[in-house]
Amino acid sequence: MADEKVSASGLTEAEAKEFHAVFRQSFLIFVGIAVVAHVLVWSWRPWLPSVEGYTTSMIDGVQQIVSFLV
Repeated sequence: MADEKVSASGLTEAEAKEFHAVFRQSFLIFVGIAVVAHVLVWSWRPWLPSVEGYTTSMIDGVQQIVSFLV
């Protein structure tokens, strides 16, 4: 172990490769979840309205939910 080269980060080459693999996998999972979330939000309420604009505002949906709960 004393003969292994240690970088400025304090990790050996093998440790750095292992960390990079875990980091890359975690990043790809995060990006996948973000893409799915954006697709779901886009299907619910597109952030670029059509020519007619939004048919209902968000407050209409909130008012319906509040009146249902009260």
